[in-house]
Amino acid sequence: MTTQSTRSLTDAERIEIQRRVVAEHIAGENTADYEFVRSTFVQKDRSFFDSAAGGLHFDGTGGVADWYDILGSVLPDLHIDVTHSYDVPGCSLREMTASGTHSAEFAGIPASGRHVVWEAIALYIFDDEEPDKLVGERAYWDNDALMKRMRGEEAPPLLGLRERGGR
Repeated sequence: MTTQSTRSLTDAERIEIQRRVVAEHIAGENTADYEFVRSTFVQKDRSFFDSAAGGLHFDGTGGVADWYDILGSVLPDLHIDVTHSYDVPGCSLREMTASGTHSAEFAGIPASGRHVVWEAIALYIFDDEEPDKLVGERAYWDNDALMKRMRGEEAPPLLGLRERGGR
């Protein structure tokens, strides 16, 4: 798509673009095509990724690349199933069930080789100047429960969003 200012788009057009970009972004994560995933962000210093669960903030294109390098090493077979979707102009939210094999150190926990499953929410924040690009992503999950699963300890049960007919 040729980028255009949000001023020339209706809310419905903007949301349609956002839904497409988020779907492509998540598909890239599911195939570990992190070069493509990084291309869904504006290629400017204002881009960012926040891991709210870990209190981590990654600034600019370099920071976004650093996050996806970490993600690709810790969970090389990451898979995301979107269970619910919500969109307003400028922001898309996805509830998801994620899974992958813990293959590298994460938060001081050595690679365990365990297949872990956890639920998360991600906010995809879109750029006003380039409405078909993310300015940022902010992800939330229960970090304590994820780390327990990586260590093989008992963790709180999943909410079962998939089993309850998530959309």
